[in-house]
Amino acid sequence: MRIVVALGGNALLRRGQRPDAEVQEDNVRRAVAALAPLADQHELVLTHGNGPQVGVLAMQSASDPHLSTPYPFDVLGAQTQGMIGYWLLQAMQNRLPGRHVAAIINQTLVGAADPAFDDPTKFVGEVYDRDEADRLAAERGWTVRADGSGWRRVVGSPHPLRVVETPLIRLLLESGAVVVCAGGGGVPVVRGDDGELRGVEAVVDKDLTSAVLAEALDADALLVLTDVSAVMRDFGTEREAPIARETPSGLRSLTFPSGSMGPKVEAACRFVELTGGVAAIGALEDVAEMLAGRAGTVVTPTGRYDGVR
Repeated sequence: MRIVVALGGNALLRRGQRPDAEVQEDNVRRAVAALAPLADQHELVLTHGNGPQVGVLAMQSASDPHLSTPYPFDVLGAQTQGMIGYWLLQAMQNRLPGRHVAAIINQTLVGAADPAFDDPTKFVGEVYDRDEADRLAAERGWTVRADGSGWRRVVGSPHPLRVVETPLIRLLLESGAVVVCAGGGGVPVVRGDDGELRGVEAVVDKDLTSAVLAEALDADALLVLTDVSAVMRDFGTEREAPIARETPSGLRSLTFPSGSMGPKVEAACRFVELTGGVAAIGALEDVAEMLAGRAGTVVTPTGRYDGVR
């Protein structure tokens, strides 16, 4: 099978952990230990989040007295692609000696007139209490919103139209390589009237980019990994219950938070609707069981799934 796995940012940095390199490298090794068996049996494209990391770099850049202006988010996104891609590349090579692994920096095309630029929803950076978040928002001109029990910065998240380097990713896959790409949703770019690409100040949702990429690559499955075991019906209420199987229309009839589970559900539904393939949402440690249909929330055109035979 050809599988695209969208690795959540929590796999790199869990809530409450300091964003030290050593901490994240250890988390990456744990993540790759769960993913390597898939890569050993299937064609694998691995995408990843960068919310905490790009937030740290943004704060460092904004605080650097040697800079006239902070680095823009497209540049910060490219920086995190290189950093996290390096960690994943090395960990996967160590787990699969002799296997080619490629980590690339890629661009994601978005629409210049996308309304998301005026309505920031994408969480980036660390979690703060309300007072600290309000203070930073006032000092730095941030927009902040509640994320669970804490508060985080949000930035514009335009809809991904295409991963620019899709032909290169396909070529690498067909050569037998494991490919790490679309980090943080890819570097957001628009195409000008002169036909040239330029970066824009935004962060693209990595799950939505993963769905766009999976469709373009003719993938068989899209696995969206997060810090919960499944999508929950009536989340946060006494009626809360995991959803094991569902159709895209069934999931679309429910409501999910726009800054967290919403994009994951949208990515899964989009991929299944456009390809007729299978998508699943669940925890990293359950990734093999998700593909087998024994864990997570599995989304198919009919709502039925017997797993990989």
